[in-house]
This record gives sequence, C-alpha cells and structure tokens, in this order.
Amino acid sequence: MSSVGGKVSAASAGSHTRKSHKNSSSGMFKRVPLLLFLGVLSWAYQAIQIPPPKLCGSPEGPPVTAPRIELRDGRYLAYKEHGVLKNEAKYKIVFIHGFDSCRHDAFPMSKELAEDLGIYMVSFDRAGYGESDANYKRTLKSTALDIEELADNLGLGSKFFVLGYSMGGQVVWTCLKYIPHRLAGAALVAPVVNYWWPGFPANVSKDAYYDQLGPDQWALRVAHYAPWLTYWWNTQNLFPSSSVAAHDPRIFSPPDMSVAAKFEARPYADQITQQGKYGSHHLDMIIGFGSWEFDPMDLKNPFPNNEGSVHLWHGDEDLLVPVKLQRYIAQKLPWIHYHELTDAGHLFPLADGLSDRLIKSLLVGDK
Repeated sequence: MSSVGGKVSAASAGSHTRKSHKNSSSGMFKRVPLLLFLGVLSWAYQAIQIPPPKLCGSPEGPPVTAPRIELRDGRYLAYKEHGVLKNEAKYKIVFIHGFDSCRHDAFPMSKELAEDLGIYMVSFDRAGYGESDANYKRTLKSTALDIEELADNLGLGSKFFVLGYSMGGQVVWTCLKYIPHRLAGAALVAPVVNYWWPGFPANVSKDAYYDQLGPDQWALRVAHYAPWLTYWWNTQNLFPSSSVAAHDPRIFSPPDMSVAAKFEARPYADQITQQGKYGSHHLDMIIGFGSWEFDPMDLKNPFPNNEGSVHLWHGDEDLLVPVKLQRYIAQKLPWIHYHELTDAGHLFPLADGLSDRLIKSLLVGDK
C-alpha cells in the first residue's frame, strides 16, 4: 500500500508540476501581448507629444534680430517695414504671408509704385514663424486680433488695408469676419481654401479635394479629423506627409516653374521654422483645414457704401488651390472683385509687373 501510495503520490506530484509549468507558461504568453500593447501605447504617447517651441531670445532659442511689438498676452510679434515712411504714407497696408514663409517674404512692390502712390507696407511673422512667438492656443480669431494690435502699436490709424497671400489670403477671411471695422480694403491673393467649408456643394469640394496629390489628401484628412495626430503625421517616416511642406516640384504648374527659383533661393529659409514646425506649419494645417466657426460664404459686404473694396486674385493654373473653388466663392459673394489670371499658377505674384498691378487695383481701382 505504501509503495503504491508512493507511486500515486509521485505521479500526482509530477502531474501537479506539469500543470504548474503549463499554467505558468500560459500566464507568461498572456502577458506578452499585454506588454507589447503597453509598449506600443507608450511609444504612441511619446510620438504625439508636441515639443515646446524654441522661443527667440530664450537661452536655447534663436537670437532676436527684428523689431518686435509685445502683444497683450505677452507674446512678441516681429515685423518689417517697406515702402515710404509711415508718417508720409497715404496708404498703409498690412501684408500677411503664406505657409512656410515669413516677414521677409513681403508682397513684391516696386519702389516707383510705392513713391508714386505713397504706400507704406508692413509684413510680420505670423505666430510661430520667424521671430514671432509661437501661440499654441492660436485660433481663427487670434491672428486677426494680432493684426489689429500690430496696426495699433505701429500707429496705422483707425483703418488700414490687408493683403494676404496663400495661407495669408485665408487669414484675410478672418479679418473680414472679426475686424471689418478696421479695414479700408482687403485683397486675397491665391487664398488657401478649406475643403470642409459648408457653403461648398459636396460635389464641388470633393472634386477639388481629389485634384490634390495623394500625400496632401492624407495630410489634410489628419489635420481635419485627427488634429492631435498632425505633429506625428508630419514627422514620421512611414507614410509620405505634406508635399507642400516638402516643396515637391509636382505642386508647381508650368507657369510656376518659370518663377519657382525666386521662391526656392531665399537665403533666410532656415529662419522660417527655426522655433519649431508645430507652431508654424502644423498649426497652419490644423486651423486652416479644421472645422471653422463661420463660413466665409456667409459673410456680408463690409463696404456697403463702396467706402472700400475686397479683391480676390487667382491663377487658372494653380495646382495648390483649385481655381474652381474660387469661382464658386466669387459667385456666392458678388461684392468681391474677382480677378482670374490666365496662364498663371500659385506663384504668380513673383512674375514681373503683376504685383504692382494688383496693389494699384486694391488702392485706387483699375484706373
């Protein structure tokens, strides 16, 4: 009995040991997916964390070289003056630069035109660009208010003109919405369009959206539907990100290629995003293509008594912003003076003579 009992006990012990190993192995294999999941989750969390900006003038930031004003919220805005002296000017213009640009990319204006008409122009670094402090709380309205503060600090008077190019042209819509009482006139030059503005019929915006290169379609989807992923999407190497940010030559039409060298040869290009790309490029995408609290196509004429005018200029061979969208906006807002240029791309202001013609049209009409 004892030997049999001993055998039974040994078998039982062996069986118990095998079960223990089996349970231990099973538990281990169950933990592996959990550990992998936690590892991926940790990596994903780190990947989407937005780095702080390298503010100009801070111990680890770039130097301050431009004149700047201090805004009410403590941020600094850098600017650059052009044309005749401010105190001698008849016309005062605030120029708003586009994506991947800065105050040095002022709208081209000949010395002759500036002196003949008495034009003072100030360009400024939008928040996060160049030497202007980043504003991670930037909104549609905040840039319009930055412009108003800049004008007040520089003493431009109760009314001034705004002229915006590309993404800066899109900002002009916000000026027409939030500070129309401060405007003497406005020009939108090849303004970027948000494909999700509700005023567009679905077929119009959809057709235009799919005219873009594939990487830009995805970059804008992320910016619109998952803005919290925008930083990661535009810094990862798994999928192609914005071709506009990469200056992919496919975004330029033949007319653009004839002047693109002027755009690419900028000696200050490294200064444009020196404080980081989130506060400049990425917020431009998030705000420009996010869900707007107003539709530009619902705006009313800010100059009902013809005391000023609004102009929209666009090239019919613009590959970045489809002209069909501007045509629709012009139909919806008949008070806009719409100018469509034939054989012109997105970079048409760089073509000789065109910029002077545009500025003159804004200030004194087509005389």
